[in-house]
Amino acid sequence: MSKLTANNVIYVAGHRGMVGSAIVRQLENQGCNNIITRTHAELDLTNQAQVASFFTENTIDVVILAAAKVGGIHANNEYPAEFIFDNLMIEANIINSAWQAGVQKLLFLGSSCIYPKMAEQPMREDALLTGALEATNEPYALAKIAGIKLCESYNRQYGVDYRSVMPTNLYGENDNFHPENSHVIPAMMRRFHEAKIAESHEVVVWGTGKPMREFLHVDDMAAACLHVVQLDEDTYQQNTQAMLSHINVGTGVDCTIRELAETMARVVGFKGDLVFDSSKPDGTPRKLMDVSRLKALGWEASISLEEGLKSTYQWFLKNVGELRG
Repeated sequence: MSKLTANNVIYVAGHRGMVGSAIVRQLENQGCNNIITRTHAELDLTNQAQVASFFTENTIDVVILAAAKVGGIHANNEYPAEFIFDNLMIEANIINSAWQAGVQKLLFLGSSCIYPKMAEQPMREDALLTGALEATNEPYALAKIAGIKLCESYNRQYGVDYRSVMPTNLYGENDNFHPENSHVIPAMMRRFHEAKIAESHEVVVWGTGKPMREFLHVDDMAAACLHVVQLDEDTYQQNTQAMLSHINVGTGVDCTIRELAETMARVVGFKGDLVFDSSKPDGTPRKLMDVSRLKALGWEASISLEEGLKSTYQWFLKNVGELRG
């Protein structure tokens, strides 16, 4: 294990996001206090010249690339051009500028949506590029696939150590609770909370409730990222391939959207009925990650769904001010 220390200068791109903020917390807990961050106002990651100048002006040892434009089914449907362009620019600018500045170690965060819509379940890393993607988030998925291939190509050509991790569906503190542009857990948590406060008799859930999903708490994701980035090169290379080097990060356990809704009602304290709106899209029928590669590398998730939802709801009550009941 190549331990990160207080001497390492670590740039966390996307430090205000859900994953980036969790990574910063865990780095600080590990004694890594030499962390560089920039807000969007300070550094536009889609601007090549700005990113190049940033890397020239700062001596950086490790980059953790958690910055991305993200959103749920609705947002991906509404803004496909932004999802592909912004994400391609962010990763291309950071990866190329990091290499030009002599940064040897980088971790790129992707997404489970890189896999084909009808991929065999659970999805193994070698399912990549074997079939058609889910249409609703194809632009985002293609950008993330390009990020993996950028890392692998720079490793091959320039001998750097740029790694990629592919998380399953994430949730936790600092999530986006926008009623339309958020992912399933924050959107559902907000709706259940509002229904509880309004003493509604029912909550409407998008889709049939039959699709199966896997959910990983963001603190587990951050722990996995730090585990992977600190693996010694021999161990990492023995468990991956040069052009199939990404690592799935998940729990290896999934549930139906109906089961998620029932757990959410219990956590939030909503006592009414659940109604499933089958006119709304279900998305992919099942998305479960094969996490055997990560387990072989010595890491497993530790936060259960109900435990994670409880802590997330407590954070939500304290921090999403306009929704306090």
